[in-house]
Parts: sequence; structure tokens; C-alpha cells
Amino acid sequence: MVVASVFIALSTFLAKGVAGHFDAQAQGIHPLQITAGRFIFAWMLWMAVICVKRINWQPVHWRLHVVRCVFGWATVTLVFWAGSLMALADATAISFLTPVVTLVLAIVFLGERVGVVRWSAVAIMLAGAVVLLRPGTSAFQPAALLALGAAFTSAIESTLIKKLTALESRLQILVINNTIGLLIAMTAAVFVWQVPNLMQWLLLAGVGLTMAAAQVFFLTSMRDGEASYVVPFMYSTLLFAGVLDYIVFGDAPDAIGILGACIIVGGAVFLALRESSLANSSQRTQSVSSSDK
Repeated sequence: MVVASVFIALSTFLAKGVAGHFDAQAQGIHPLQITAGRFIFAWMLWMAVICVKRINWQPVHWRLHVVRCVFGWATVTLVFWAGSLMALADATAISFLTPVVTLVLAIVFLGERVGVVRWSAVAIMLAGAVVLLRPGTSAFQPAALLALGAAFTSAIESTLIKKLTALESRLQILVINNTIGLLIAMTAAVFVWQVPNLMQWLLLAGVGLTMAAAQVFFLTSMRDGEASYVVPFMYSTLLFAGVLDYIVFGDAPDAIGILGACIIVGGAVFLALRESSLANSSQRTQSVSSSDK
């Protein structure tokens, strides 16, 4: 998961660079086109993979795939867009509000009951968001709303991914996701397309390939370890993105931004630990019930 976080940070860092931060003289690539580049090169990679490793095709749940891909495309675009306009550490921290939205969705659509402890974790994360966003002050950044939108779309995407992984193989999901995502991204990018120069093509390739690598390591960590244990390590993305952003672009969050980010991550880790405790308790209950039978 830590390696996945490194590649996620690299992808957003390269996206910020190709948006115009690497070369002030060249016209920056629009975030919609950067997302298209991400899907172009990731799709090429997965096509190469399935030429070597044949897929044992299972029934395809097209409606789930299409809806998931729409929200996945939106998430990537909003993250790239926010990162191009503000410090990567701030944009990344705001996007970490996904667990809050996921919890609310579980209550509304799945009818889950949420206790005081889990609501407390949500309150902590929302407090961190208020500190980081600073609404109503001159320090408020409108670009932060893009990152906040990414948290919402990512939560919906995550919910759909959970359903898909129970129905289809990981490789099949990755291939179909990148194919549909490519079609959506290219359609949206047509309206802002400009011919990239050689360096911009290389950077776009870097965005796509690093994101594909992140997907591989993320899915591997989720397969080989307990989600409640490995997911908190994903928050190391904040550190990697912040360091890269500061060293190369000189962008760094201020003290209040760092405080808000720490509160958000603290609440997210607290929520993950709570979920782990609930999962373990449920397993013990099922084990006792089985032994009684």
C-alpha cells in the first residue's frame, strides 16, 4: 500500500507538471486532456498484458462498470485539476474525506446503523476539513471545492468497486475499466484538445503508467492483507505528494493546512481502526455461532 501511495503521489505530481508547472513557457495541458492521457497509456499497458496473459472472461456487469467508470473518470479529473491549482498536500488531504461520504452512503443506501464512535470519527474528519478549507476567510481556496468533489465521486466509485470485485476478476475489471474510461475521457477531452509536444507526451505517459502501477499495488495489498490494516497506509500519499510538491514547485501547505490535514488523517485512521474492531467482533460472533451448531 505504501508503494501504491508513492505511485499515486507521482501521478498527481506529473499531472501538475504537465498542466504548466514544469515549463512556464509552454501552454499547459488542460486537466480533461491529462485524464485522457492517463487512460490512453494505462489502456495500452493493459492491452499488452492481456496479449500475454489471457483473461478467463466472466459475465460482465456492464451497468455497474459504466457507472463506476463515470465516477472514476470524474475523481481522476477533479484530483488532477485541484492539484494543478493548489498545494498537492492540501488537495490530497481534502480528497481523503472519502470515508466520510462512504459512511453516509452506507447509511442511506445500505441501511447500515452507525454508532457514536464511528460518528465521532466522522466529526473529527469534518473538523479537519473546516480547519484546512477555512471557509469564509481570505485564505479559502475555491480550488479546494474540486478536491472536495473528488472525495464524493471517489466514495461512490469505491462502493461500486466493492460490488464489482465480488462479481468479476481483478484483471477483467481493470481492462474494462480502462477501456470505458478511455472512451469517456477522450470524449470529454475533444473540447479542450491541443497537440502535446514530445515532453508533454512523455509526461502524460508517466501519468498513465504510474497510475496503472498504483492500481496493481493497491489491489495486491487489498488481496494479501486485511483492508482495515493496509488502508491507513494509503494516507502516506499525503507525505510523498507534499514533499515532491515542495522540492520541485516550492508549493507547501501552511501551518493551518498541515494541522487540518493531520486532523483529517487522524480521523480516517481512527475510523479504519474502528472498522477493524467491528469486523473482528463480527468474525468472533460467527465463529462462536458455528461452534455452537
